[in-house]
Amino acid sequence: QVQLVESGGGLVQAGGSLRLSCAASTIFNISAMGWYRQAPGKQRELVAVFTSTGSTNDAASVQGRFSISRDNAKKTVYLHMTALKPQATAVYYCHAHISTFDTDYWGQGTQVTVSS
Repeated sequence: QVQLVESGGGLVQAGGSLRLSCAASTIFNISAMGWYRQAPGKQRELVAVFTSTGSTNDAASVQGRFSISRDNAKKTVYLHMTALKPQATAVYYCHAHISTFDTDYWGQGTQVTVSS
Protein backbone atom coordinates (compact mmCIF):
# COMPACT_ATOMS: atom_id res chain seq x y z
CA GLN A 1 0.00 0.00 0.00
CA VAL A 2 1.31 3.44 -0.96
CA GLN A 3 -0.10 6.70 0.33
CA LEU A 4 0.51 9.79 -1.73
CA VAL A 5 -0.03 13.26 -0.31
CA GLU A 6 0.03 16.28 -2.58
CA SER A 7 0.56 19.87 -1.53
CA GLY A 8 1.38 23.21 -3.05
CA GLY A 9 -1.68 23.98 -5.11
CA GLY A 10 -3.44 27.30 -5.01
CA LEU A 11 -4.50 30.38 -6.91
CA VAL A 12 -1.95 32.12 -9.09
CA GLN A 13 -2.08 34.75 -11.80
CA ALA A 14 -1.26 33.91 -15.38
CA GLY A 15 2.49 33.97 -15.88
CA GLY A 16 3.14 32.96 -12.31
CA SER A 17 4.77 29.87 -10.85
CA LEU A 18 3.90 27.11 -8.43
CA ARG A 19 5.65 24.06 -7.08
CA LEU A 20 3.63 20.99 -6.25
CA SER A 21 4.94 18.30 -3.92
CA CYS A 22 3.95 14.66 -3.63
CA ALA A 23 5.15 12.82 -0.57
CA ALA A 24 4.98 9.03 -0.74
CA SER A 25 4.71 6.75 2.27
CA THR A 26 7.26 4.52 0.58
CA ILE A 27 9.10 4.44 -2.72
CA PHE A 28 9.92 0.75 -2.41
CA ASN A 29 8.96 -1.05 -5.60
CA ILE A 30 7.56 2.07 -7.25
CA SER A 31 8.44 1.79 -10.92
CA ALA A 32 6.90 5.02 -12.20
CA MET A 33 5.75 8.16 -10.46
CA GLY A 34 4.55 11.54 -11.50
CA TRP A 35 1.75 13.96 -12.13
CA TYR A 36 -1.56 13.98 -13.95
CA ARG A 37 -4.27 16.62 -14.08
CA GLN A 38 -7.97 16.81 -14.68
CA ALA A 39 -9.72 19.97 -15.75
CA PRO A 40 -13.49 20.39 -15.35
CA GLY A 41 -15.34 18.37 -17.96
CA LYS A 42 -12.16 16.79 -19.31
CA GLN A 43 -10.38 13.49 -18.93
CA ARG A 44 -7.41 13.06 -16.68
CA GLU A 45 -4.19 13.58 -18.60
CA LEU A 46 -0.50 13.05 -18.07
CA VAL A 47 1.52 16.12 -17.15
CA ALA A 48 4.98 14.82 -16.29
CA VAL A 49 6.24 11.51 -14.95
CA PHE A 50 9.36 9.57 -14.16
CA THR A 51 9.19 6.36 -16.12
CA SER A 52 10.39 2.93 -15.08
CA THR A 53 13.74 3.62 -16.72
CA GLY A 54 14.22 6.80 -14.71
CA SER A 55 13.68 9.08 -17.66
CA THR A 56 10.95 11.71 -17.76
CA ASN A 57 7.93 11.96 -19.99
CA ASP A 58 6.28 15.38 -20.31
CA ALA A 59 3.11 16.44 -22.06
CA ALA A 60 3.79 18.54 -25.13
CA SER A 61 1.62 21.32 -23.74
CA VAL A 62 3.92 21.86 -20.75
CA GLN A 63 7.36 21.29 -22.24
CA GLY A 64 9.70 24.14 -21.53
CA ARG A 65 7.51 25.47 -18.72
CA PHE A 66 6.95 22.57 -16.33
CA SER A 67 9.57 20.21 -14.97
CA ILE A 68 9.52 17.22 -12.66
CA SER A 69 12.12 16.44 -10.05
CA ARG A 70 12.46 14.11 -7.11
CA ASP A 71 14.21 13.74 -3.79
CA ASN A 72 14.46 10.04 -2.97
CA ALA A 73 15.64 10.72 0.56
CA LYS A 74 12.42 12.62 1.20
CA LYS A 75 10.35 10.17 -0.90
CA THR A 76 8.98 13.22 -2.68
CA VAL A 77 8.34 14.14 -6.29
CA TYR A 78 7.93 17.75 -7.32
CA LEU A 79 6.26 19.49 -10.22
CA HIS A 80 7.75 22.88 -10.97
CA MET A 81 5.32 24.96 -12.98
CA THR A 82 6.30 28.28 -14.56
CA ALA A 83 4.66 30.65 -17.04
CA LEU A 84 1.30 29.30 -15.98
CA LYS A 85 -1.66 29.77 -18.29
CA PRO A 86 -5.36 29.78 -17.39
CA GLN A 87 -5.78 26.49 -19.26
CA ALA A 88 -3.54 24.87 -16.64
CA THR A 89 -6.39 25.21 -14.16
CA ALA A 90 -7.16 21.70 -12.95
CA VAL A 91 -6.90 19.28 -10.09
CA TYR A 92 -3.39 17.86 -10.12
CA TYR A 93 -2.96 14.27 -9.01
CA CYS A 94 0.12 12.42 -7.97
CA HIS A 95 0.38 8.90 -9.34
CA ALA A 96 2.56 5.91 -8.57
CA HIS A 97 2.75 2.58 -10.34
CA ILE A 98 4.13 -0.64 -8.94
CA SER A 99 4.87 -2.92 -11.86
CA THR A 100 5.45 -5.99 -9.66
CA PHE A 101 1.78 -6.05 -8.77
CA ASP A 102 0.54 -3.96 -11.70
CA THR A 103 -1.06 -1.59 -9.21
CA ASP A 104 -1.71 2.12 -9.43
CA TYR A 105 -1.99 4.57 -6.56
CA TRP A 106 -3.38 8.11 -6.63
CA GLY A 107 -3.21 11.00 -4.27
CA GLN A 108 -6.26 13.00 -3.27
CA GLY A 109 -5.42 15.81 -5.68
CA THR A 110 -4.54 19.45 -5.25
CA GLN A 111 -6.35 22.29 -6.98
CA VAL A 112 -4.41 24.68 -9.18
CA THR A 113 -6.28 27.73 -10.42
CA VAL A 114 -4.67 30.18 -12.83
CA SER A 115 -6.46 33.49 -13.21
CA SER A 116 -6.19 35.61 -16.34
